Amino acid sequence: MKNKFPVLVLMSLMLAACSTQPQRKVEIRSTPAPVESRDGSTPQTVTAPGGGGYLAGDGPGADIPPNLEQIPDAVPQAEPLHRYANRPYVALGKTYTPIAIAGRYKERGIASWYGKKFHGQRTSSGEVYDMYGMTAAHPILPIPSYARVTNLATGKSVVVRVNDRGPFLHDRIMDLSYTAAHKLGVIGNGSGRVEVESLAPGAVIQVAEKAETPQVRELPKVEPSESAPAPVPQVVAGGKVYLQLGAFKSREAAESFMAKMNAELGNVGQTFSLYARGGLTRVHLGPFADQQSARLSAEDLQGRLGFKPMVSVRD
Repeated sequence: MKNKFPVLVLMSLMLAACSTQPQRKVEIRSTPAPVESRDGSTPQTVTAPGGGGYLAGDGPGADIPPNLEQIPDAVPQAEPLHRYANRPYVALGKTYTPIAIAGRYKERGIASWYGKKFHGQRTSSGEVYDMYGMTAAHPILPIPSYARVTNLATGKSVVVRVNDRGPFLHDRIMDLSYTAAHKLGVIGNGSGRVEVESLAPGAVIQVAEKAETPQVRELPKVEPSESAPAPVPQVVAGGKVYLQLGAFKSREAAESFMAKMNAELGNVGQTFSLYARGGLTRVHLGPFADQQSARLSAEDLQGRLGFKPMVSVRD
C-alpha cells in the first residue's frame, strides 16, 4: 500500500506533462547587420568580402553554393499548421500571438538574414534550418506558411516559406535565409527595407516575362512634316496577344486557378486557356486584336481581380 501512492503520483505527473506539452523554446537571435537601436548605439558587426554585414559569430559560411540565383522560390501550398509553433509565446518580455490564417497580413519594415551560426539547427517548426533554402523566420505568421518579400529599394521580390520564429531585436520584421537575402539584394548591407505579404495556399504568383534585347539599327533621318500621322496601334498577326492572369509551376494549380477565374469573371468576351513556357504553366485570357486592346481590358479587370493582368504575346 505504501508503494502505490508514489506510483500514482508519478503517473499523474506523466499524464499532465503529455497533455500540456510546452511549445518549443524560442531562439533569441541577435540578427545580423548594423541597425541603430533606440538609444542610438550600433552593435558591432563584421563585413566579409562578398558576405555582407553580420554580427560576429554568424556569417555566410565557407562554401557558398554556386548559382544561388537559380534556386527556385518557395511555392505556396496547403500544409497543416504546426501543433505547438503557433501558440502565443513570450520573447524578451513581449507576448506574441501568431495569426492562424495565411493571406491576411502585409507589413513594411526591416528584414535581415541569419546564416552559419544556425545552419543545421532546429527551427521552431522542428525542421532543420538550411541557410541555402528559401525560408524565413517571422514573429507571428503561421508556421508553416508562405510570404512574398519585396525589396522596397529595387522592387525585386521572392517567395519564402516561413518555418521559424524571430527576429526579436532591433524592431526587425523578418529574418531571411542567406539565399533569400542574396536574391533580394540585401546581403551587402546585411538588411534592407522590405514589404512582407502573407500568401494563401495556391496564391497567384505573377512572373514577369523576360524581355528580349531589341535589335537596334540607325534609321534614315526624316524631316518632320507639317501634319504627322497619328500613331497606329501595334497589331500582332494571328491573334497572339493575351492577358496573363497567373503563372504556376504545376499544371494542376494552373487548372484550378483557371477554373476559379472563369467562375469569378464569367463571360468577358474572351477565352481562358493554358500556355506552357519556360517550365511554367500560364493562365491566359484572349486572344486580343492588338496590345492596346489587351491593355484596356487589363485596366478594366484590375478592379475586379485586385491585380492588373500582364500583356503577353505568344510565340
